[in-house]
Amino acid sequence: MKRLYVVGIGPGAVDKMTYEAHAALDECMVIAGYKTYIKLIEEHFPDKEYIVNGMREEVKRCELALEAANSGKTTAMICSGDSGVYGMAGIILELSVKYPEVDVVVVPGITAALSGGAVLGAPLGHDFSVISLSDLLTPWEKIEKRLDLVSAADMAICIYNPASHTRRDYLKRACEIVMRNMPADTVCGYVRNIGREGETFVITTLGELKDMELDMFTTVFIGNSQTRNINNRMVTPRGYRK
Repeated sequence: MKRLYVVGIGPGAVDKMTYEAHAALDECMVIAGYKTYIKLIEEHFPDKEYIVNGMREEVKRCELALEAANSGKTTAMICSGDSGVYGMAGIILELSVKYPEVDVVVVPGITAALSGGAVLGAPLGHDFSVISLSDLLTPWEKIEKRLDLVSAADMAICIYNPASHTRRDYLKRACEIVMRNMPADTVCGYVRNIGREGETFVITTLGELKDMELDMFTTVFIGNSQTRNINNRMVTPRGYRK
């Protein structure tokens, strides 16, 4: 059977990869992925053939992976976090109609909202939304609307891609939008390099977060009206104690 796995490898450390993901990578002959993610796993799978390219080459990467699988080589396309959350599962499935003999198997992983949330404590203990601030594929106007509506609904928010070299002020703008509906003392936090060397976290407030300069290796958490800082852990209660 011709098979292509789309594998979520989690935050980076091999011990945070699911057993299913590890087994899929063991089975395959070829591993495709963004160069930064390949570096995280290649020493643990040295006998594999690798397909590697850079940012904004996602479609080409997926086509090469499908072609490798179609040639009879069991292949894996790796994604950081989960393969379906801002990952390659969607585009692989879209392109796979050209390769009807390839069986696509989507393997989940631990997305940054969950792995980062564990570092902070329990910031997503109730309803929450995940929003990326990258406007490469989504217009900023739509991102702004989502931030406004979700914060008005009093949902905790996990923010991916809070900044980059060309988007230095996007987090500030996002916080200003959220502050239309939430007070400046709303508990927030962020984690940098989740599950990787140099992992750090900070618990802060929405007003302070607004003026912080973060980067694309950071995941941000904005609490709801019930979120508390408990012994330097960010906790959004679901209400069990009631």
